[in-house]
Amino acid sequence: MDTIRQAITSSIATKEQILANETLLETIRQVAEVMVQALRDGKRILWCGNGGSAADAQHLAAELSGRFYYDRPPLNSEALHCNTSYMTAVANDYGYDMIYSRMIDGACRPGDVLVGISTSGNSKNICNAFHKAKELQVVTVAMTGASGGAMKSMSDYLLNVPSEDTPRIQESHIMIGHIICEMVESKMFPRV
Repeated sequence: MDTIRQAITSSIATKEQILANETLLETIRQVAEVMVQALRDGKRILWCGNGGSAADAQHLAAELSGRFYYDRPPLNSEALHCNTSYMTAVANDYGYDMIYSRMIDGACRPGDVLVGISTSGNSKNICNAFHKAKELQVVTVAMTGASGGAMKSMSDYLLNVPSEDTPRIQESHIMIGHIICEMVESKMFPRV
């Protein structure tokens, strides 16, 4: 029981730190606004990550492209790692570090939004993706842990969860992502 209570207490403490961080809250609001503007301009919201962060990227893309709180038209949002034939071919032929940057080079246009999720902020393939995104004038949003890692200096918007504990960071990424999805959905399709 102590392990269970400790994990829950730690998760709550991390979220309380987010709640008290006005800069982070404002950045969450800004990211939602940037996504809304991109979608209104006919642009796309793209997501990438590795491991659990890839699962989070796919989850959050689906919240926008499918539905979140209510029925409405789909939004142009997808996770970049869902084509396994592409992923395995590029990883084999060019290296795993190139899987996202190569796809961005072929698929992204100025004004698209790329969300990279990495608890360390140092995932080489996501850093490479951010470099390529910058070349193409794609807006970059980094979802990381406390330090922001290498992604901190290369992102337009940094959503750095104030924790070094991977499970707490990932739990908070989903919470922040859900908040953004809710805000985007309600702005794009206001309920009458």
